[in-house]
Amino acid sequence: MKKLFISQPMRGLTDEEILKAREGIRLKAEKIIGEPVELLESFFEGFSPVGNIPVAYLGKSISLLAEADVVYFGEGWQDARGCKIEHEVAVQYGIDRIED
Repeated sequence: MKKLFISQPMRGLTDEEILKAREGIRLKAEKIIGEPVELLESFFEGFSPVGNIPVAYLGKSISLLAEADVVYFGEGWQDARGCKIEHEVAVQYGIDRIED
């Protein structure tokens, strides 16, 4: 079973919208990969960062990205700062990618 990290734009979306999109991405990824996946939870509930909040979330995400076998970049990732950085990390460190 592959470990899946989802990178998706979240700005301006409700938690419900984000979680619904994540489930759809998980299902698409399983179909593409051809087997069930273990979802690495990059939607951080209860996280209370200090300082530069977007950077704190990004740092936590990149740390989790280290565990991934494959990263799925959801629709609109090319326009989201954090997703673009996560993409560059995946490229530079040879993590398999699926791009929407």
